[in-house]
Amino acid sequence: MTRFIFITGGVVSSLGKGLSAASLGALLQARGFKVRLRKLDPYLNVDPGTMSPYQHGEVYVTDDGAETDLDLGHYERFTGVPARKSDSVTTGRIYQTVIQRERRGEYLGATVQVIPHVTDTIKEFIGAGLDGDEDFVLCEIGGTVGDIESLPFLEAIRQMGNELGRSRTLYVHLTLVPYIASAGELKTKPTQHSVKELLGLGIQPDILLCRMDRALDPGQRKKIALFCNVQESRVIPALDVDTIYQVPVSYHLESFDRAVCEHFGLDASPPALTRWTDIVQHIRKPEGEVKIAVVGKYTHLQDSYKSLAEALTHGGIANKVHVDLDWIDSEVFEQPGAVQHLDGVHGILVPGGFGERGAQGKIEAARFARERHVPYFGICFGMQMAVIEAARHLADLPGANSTEFGPCQDPVIGLMTEWMRGNALERRAAGGDLGGTMRLGAYEAMLAENSKVRTIYGKARISERHRHRYEVNVNYKDRLEAAGMRFSGMSPDGELPEIVEFEDHPWFLGVQFHPELKSKPFAPHPLFTDFIRAARDQSRLV
Repeated sequence: MTRFIFITGGVVSSLGKGLSAASLGALLQARGFKVRLRKLDPYLNVDPGTMSPYQHGEVYVTDDGAETDLDLGHYERFTGVPARKSDSVTTGRIYQTVIQRERRGEYLGATVQVIPHVTDTIKEFIGAGLDGDEDFVLCEIGGTVGDIESLPFLEAIRQMGNELGRSRTLYVHLTLVPYIASAGELKTKPTQHSVKELLGLGIQPDILLCRMDRALDPGQRKKIALFCNVQESRVIPALDVDTIYQVPVSYHLESFDRAVCEHFGLDASPPALTRWTDIVQHIRKPEGEVKIAVVGKYTHLQDSYKSLAEALTHGGIANKVHVDLDWIDSEVFEQPGAVQHLDGVHGILVPGGFGERGAQGKIEAARFARERHVPYFGICFGMQMAVIEAARHLADLPGANSTEFGPCQDPVIGLMTEWMRGNALERRAAGGDLGGTMRLGAYEAMLAENSKVRTIYGKARISERHRHRYEVNVNYKDRLEAAGMRFSGMSPDGELPEIVEFEDHPWFLGVQFHPELKSKPFAPHPLFTDFIRAARDQSRLV
C-alpha cells in the first residue's frame, strides 16, 4: 500500500522544503521502506528549461530527458533513486494537458474549471508513473502557502486526503520561527499565521517542521502545538547545521521519522545512519584542502551550479580533503593580464552555459590550465571552449569558434544539423520550441583504450546525462588529434565527440555531458573523485 506525504512551506521561501523531503526520504529508506519523491511547481512555465539560472537556479536533467527543478537533484543525492519525468510537474504542464484535452473534446462539452478538471489532472500526475511497490511517495509543493499560484495544488492534495483517508496521507508543513534580536527570543506568531492560512484551505498539518537558528525551549514548543492544533511531539525543530548531509541525522535525533511511522501505525526498525555519520565526519575533519576555481557566468547565484558544487564536495569526501571553491566570473578574464586570478589554484573547472557572454574568458581559463599544467575539468560548454582554445593555439586555426556566436571561419563547434551527414541520434524536432532543440537525458559513449578517462571509469562503455544544443564538429577531429588533443570518448556511432583529453598533461579532461548530475555523497562520481585527487597532488607541488 502506497502512502503519500505532502510537504508544504510557509512564512517565507527558501526554507529548504527540498532538503527536508530528501532527508525524510533518506530516513524512511534507511528504515527499509521504498520511496519516491516528486515536486509540484506552481509556475506557469512548462518546465524550467527556458528560465534563466538567476531566476530558478540550475536545471536538473533526468535520464529520460526531463528538465526539472534543482530539488530533484537533492532527492537523487540523498536517496539514490533516479528521478523521472513523472516526478516533476508544473502549473504550465497541468494547464497544457487540460487545454489539450479540451481541444480534443475529451470533456464532452463541459465547462472546464479549476475544480474539478485542473485538480483532477494534478491528482493524476501525483499518482502517475509509479512502480506500484512504493511504500511512500513524498510530494513537495513548491512556493509558499498564501501564494495564489499554489492554490490548485493545495486543493488537490486536500482532496487526496479525503479520498485516501488519513491512514494513507500525511501533511508536513515547514515554517520559520525567527529570532528577534531586540526582543531576545524566538517568535512563534509567523508559524501560527502560516498554519492558520493552511487551515483556511482545509488542510490540517500533522507535523510541523520549524526552521530556526537556535534551540526551541519547551514552553515555545508547547505554545506552537497548542495554537496550531498538533501534538507537541510532532513539532519538530529543524535547526541550522554546518553541512546539508547532517540534516537526516538531525531530523532523526528530533524523532521526525518516528513521528511519520507513528502516524501510519508502522512498527519499523530504527534507521541505519552510519553512511550519513561517516559522510559528515569526513566533511568536518578533512586531512587537507584544495582550492578549485570555478570559472562560470552565473557565479553570482551559486544555486545555478548546485549539483556541481555538491559533486565537488563528494570528490573531496572521497579524497578526505576540504574543497575550497573560488567562484570567478569568466568575464573577468577578458581583461589583459586577468588570468593572474588563477595563480595558486589547484584545479580549474569551467562548467556549462549558453551564449557568447563570458566565452572568451572561459577560453583563456582553459589556455591557462593547459599551458601551466593545472588540472582542468571542462563540462559541456567548458569542453567546447577547451576545443576552441586548442584549435586556435595548437591546430593553427585562428578563426575557430562556435556557430552559437555567429558565422565563423572554422566552426569547430556547431549545431548537429549544420554538419552531420545523417540522423545518427534520435532527436527532438525543433518546431520553434526552445525547449525542444536540445540533446537531453542519458546517452551512451564509448571510451578509447589506454585513455585516461577509461582508466578513471574502469570500463569501456558509459551512460551520462546531456543538456546542450551544440556539439564538437567531428570533421575537425583528425586535425585536433594531430595537434595533441585526443578524442577519448565518442558516441557509439562514432559521430559525436563526448570526451577530449591531453595525454601530456597531469589532468585535462573535457566532457560534453554533465557528470555532476549523477554524483552522490555515498557514491562520488569517478570523474570528480579523480579530478580532486589530481588537485590534491597539485596542491603538494604549489
